[in-house]
Amino acid sequence: MHVTLRPPSRRALGAWLAGAVLAATAGFVGAAEPAPYGGPLFDAHLHYNDDAQQPHPLPDVLGRMQRSGVRAIIANSRPNDGTKSLAAATDATRAAGVTVVPFIRLYRDRADYGSWFRDPSIARMVETELAAGTAAGPYRGLGEFHLYDSANADGPIARELMQLAQARGLVVLAHCDDVAVEKLFAHAPNAKLIWAHTGIGGVPAERVRELLRRHPTLMGELSYRPGLVVDGRLAPEWRALFVEFPQRFLVGSDTWVNARWQYYEGLMAEARRWLGELPPEVAQRIAWGNGAALFGLRE
Repeated sequence: MHVTLRPPSRRALGAWLAGAVLAATAGFVGAAEPAPYGGPLFDAHLHYNDDAQQPHPLPDVLGRMQRSGVRAIIANSRPNDGTKSLAAATDATRAAGVTVVPFIRLYRDRADYGSWFRDPSIARMVETELAAGTAAGPYRGLGEFHLYDSANADGPIARELMQLAQARGLVVLAHCDDVAVEKLFAHAPNAKLIWAHTGIGGVPAERVRELLRRHPTLMGELSYRPGLVVDGRLAPEWRALFVEFPQRFLVGSDTWVNARWQYYEGLMAEARRWLGELPPEVAQRIAWGNGAALFGLRE
């Protein structure tokens, strides 16, 4: 039997094309929106400062951590009383599933931000705190401290504290530029240094790569990092950096003002979104594994 095949009508062809475009678009959108990272988080930059404790008492902040899937924190506070209160709340932190890793902050009050690097009493305060420890055990690091002018990294207090950290195996959390990173390592080449915000002033990814290659004990913390996410997506140059150095980065909240506590769950959800764009093993390292390995924690 002979069958004559007729070309499709314009209406049929249009419907087919529309369906094909819709299917392709749906597939593209699905590929463009990966699922957020769903594993545990290590918050490597958390403050529980004196002005946060009344509006955000311990049950409130621990509840925010628990709801966000945060399993461990680097706690550093102005003054150190906030960190010590978190460390002392062992029953509450255990119930929330949160491990507190206490750091000594160099600030007794806001005035210390701009003068700690020339104040010998800061170094003595650090030694006193180290001797006393916390209810959760010994302090594990120093900072966060700020060096708004990289030249201050050459001062005697910065040198003394970097050498103290290297000698005692303490981790340093420093808010500074790339020049100050080099200066701090000049004092203590084998110290473990977490670069807060990994170049918040706009240091390009290629310069970060250079420093990571030069200093094997340097790690980058990623809160407040401009250019990390562009138009809601992880910037390609940072994705490439994370894939190349999966063991060298950490996430953080930086709850330096109370508004950051009020939006804590949102901050952690934002991190989960861009972590979801990475290969799963890279995301897990940055989100949890690197911090856990640095301080010997189990999941």
